[in-house]
Amino acid sequence: MNSSNPTKDAPPNLKRRVVNEFQKAIRLTLYLGTWFCAITFLAETALRERPIHLTIFGLAMIKAGICAKFMLLGQAAYPITVNKKYGIVPSLFTESLVYSAIVLIFSYLESGVDGLIHGRNFVESLASFGHADPLYVLALSIVYWLIIWPYLLFSGMKLALGNATVAEIMFGPKRPR
Repeated sequence: MNSSNPTKDAPPNLKRRVVNEFQKAIRLTLYLGTWFCAITFLAETALRERPIHLTIFGLAMIKAGICAKFMLLGQAAYPITVNKKYGIVPSLFTESLVYSAIVLIFSYLESGVDGLIHGRNFVESLASFGHADPLYVLALSIVYWLIIWPYLLFSGMKLALGNATVAEIMFGPKRPR
């Protein structure tokens, strides 16, 4: 297929790719961080302990950044693909389970590290994740999936329709400056 603009099909330069990946990482970190901070706030208010220390929100953002980086690495190794024959939802369902599992694994690791910070055994802290209650861990897994699913659907829409089209659908047409 010949193109009248040879630079149109050329891969972006290294600097542009690095900037794009950094922007994706920041957006995904903010998205996950918003959810993790909301869940953390809900958990803290359920415990009815006051005051609520701000450090837990910093830890939620760190967890979000780490999860975002590993999700982006997962996307690099196992790229998100949309099969137009099946549509966006069926195409991305398996990926949603994989990425949710990544978040769950990091939640377990966070529990282990938290145990170490507080002078407990790492393995015992891992085992106590989710109050060592499989039903609680299942409920948490469902919440994690509900967090990841919209992100993947949005990513799938961008792949299928293009960034400009999705931006216009979401935010309306660009206004002249």
